[in-house]
Amino acid sequence: MLDRREIAVKLLSALAVGLMLAGPVSAQDLGKAIAAFNAGDYATALQEWEPLAAQGDAAAQYNLGNMYKLGDGVIQDYAEAANWFRKAAEQGYAQAQFNLGNMYNLGNGVIQDYAEAVDWFRKAAEQGYAPAQFNLGTKYDNGDGVMQDYAEAVRFYRLAADQGFAFAQFNLGNMYNLGQGVPQDYAEAVRWYRLAAEQGYAQAQFNLGNMYVNGDGVIQNYAEAVDWFRKAAEQGYAQAQYTLGTKYDNGDGVMQDYAVAADWYRKAAEQGIAQAQYNLGVSYANGMGVPQDYAEAVDWYRLAAEQGYAQAQYNLGVMYYNGNDVIQDDVMAHMWVNISGANGYARGSEGRGVIEQRMTREQIAEAQALARRCMASDYQDCD
Repeated sequence: MLDRREIAVKLLSALAVGLMLAGPVSAQDLGKAIAAFNAGDYATALQEWEPLAAQGDAAAQYNLGNMYKLGDGVIQDYAEAANWFRKAAEQGYAQAQFNLGNMYNLGNGVIQDYAEAVDWFRKAAEQGYAPAQFNLGTKYDNGDGVMQDYAEAVRFYRLAADQGFAFAQFNLGNMYNLGQGVPQDYAEAVRWYRLAAEQGYAQAQFNLGNMYVNGDGVIQNYAEAVDWFRKAAEQGYAQAQYTLGTKYDNGDGVMQDYAVAADWYRKAAEQGIAQAQYNLGVSYANGMGVPQDYAEAVDWYRLAAEQGYAQAQYNLGVMYYNGNDVIQDDVMAHMWVNISGANGYARGSEGRGVIEQRMTREQIAEAQALARRCMASDYQDCD
């Protein structure tokens, strides 16, 4: 999606090469529209563009559609946006074809229709419009509106990637990494990830970091991995923040630093990454990089446990068993440890047996009933 300044530039270029279908456009009127739009005076821009759009000018129709889509100077109206995009799209205006495809893709202003979205993406893609080539690639990748076809997905990703479109470069890297639509080739995956990463695409930076960790397509290099994880983490990419925390925790590619590890865990934990919540809980329980604080540990374990993270469920049960800044409660301890075992944590069965040694049959039955209710509620009813 172009930003507002780019829209104005596109309008100027389109009109300059004669996209007007009827009637002359004065330089004065054109200048007014562009200046008003750039200044955020959408009412004036609307006043200037509406007659141009009514005369059939595709660029004006496209920009008028964007105004209705964004609610700039008009009441936001997706149906009206789709109407103007369609008028421009039917004249072959690639960006309007792309935007109309997105309206069908999302069901904004029209009935959601993936097949119709694909048709409009294809029209824009055939004109070389990289975002449409990328979107069409995703449709073949996922089988939305077309038969799933990884080879076709690769073809369209490559067309966009060769134009420097970072999203397509990243997805093409994934196809080579997984061997979907192309023979698996880690070196080629690295090449495409790097092109996207160097444009600042956080997911590509993270994936490139993982390639260095595993030595896939590159010589294994933890320090290089850390550099790429850091780039993604500093953009707020949660999985990279968690992974960077583990590198500081273990001293992989950086000097071991528990305090820095805890800082990165916290950033990822606050975005809901269960592993980071668990690791931050461990940091507080053991006083590693943060002051020891069992109450904080319990809070972070609970957040991870309620996402189904088995190790956090086990540790939360241990906190209840020992009464670490929670009221000591064997029933709750048994419930969480039992659940962790059900979720595949090997120590769960052993821990459950230890807890049962000081429980009555009635308490065990109660804990088992609570565990069933907790799991059935997707960990929302566990008290």
